[in-house]
Amino acid sequence: MIILACDHAGFKLKEEIKAFFNSENISAIDVGCYSNDTVDYPDLAHAGVERVLENPQNVGIFICGTGIGMSMVANRNPKIRAALCTSKQTAVLARKHNDANVLVLGGRHTSKRKAIKMIKLFLTTDFERGRHQQRINKF
Repeated sequence: MIILACDHAGFKLKEEIKAFFNSENISAIDVGCYSNDTVDYPDLAHAGVERVLENPQNVGIFICGTGIGMSMVANRNPKIRAALCTSKQTAVLARKHNDANVLVLGGRHTSKRKAIKMIKLFLTTDFERGRHQQRINKF
């Protein structure tokens, strides 16, 4: 399952992503926020992390203004590997080399078109394992 979490600065992009998911019949769980009203991103990051960890197959897409805050909060949990991605290449490598289970986007710096391209790649790229698994084991 895909878990969506955002703060007010990521709300617009999250809603655009949800519309794309609906058009493609992709299921997702939205843990908030649900408007442009100011909220504290740590609260939403924690809610997203909790849902991602419910099932090893779950992945998250977290969005705040820059993506930095959501990344910092999510990565405090040792079972989360949140990657702030800014390009198609970083989205692919986050999965391929780092087995990221959360894609983080900057809502103020990422267009809908670019976000959807990164999400598609993130969701369809497999982890390579091997030497990359050895590195993750050192986390």
